Amino acid sequence: MEAEPVRQRVDVWLFHARCVRTRTSAADLVKAGRVRLNGARVTAPSHPVRVGDVLTLSLDSRVRLWRVTGFIARRGDALTALATYVEVTPEPAPSLPPDGQGF
Repeated sequence: MEAEPVRQRVDVWLFHARCVRTRTSAADLVKAGRVRLNGARVTAPSHPVRVGDVLTLSLDSRVRLWRVTGFIARRGDALTALATYVEVTPEPAPSLPPDGQGF
């Protein structure tokens, strides 16, 4: 029985968590400065992530916050990938009508 790893490369983790389609895309995302780890920009695809770390990902026109909850040995299906993170992105605040009076 193999022990669960305590860390994993950020590009590998992003690929296994199904954030991107290829590991090369994950590395490019990191190199472009579109990934933050615990609030600090990461530019090295080999930077390690650990359980409990929070990743801020700039994907297309959205920003997502994911807390790392685990690792998997290989890329699997979407349900397996969901076990590796918890989304902590806050819900957007409801907008007020133009008059500012509320509802």
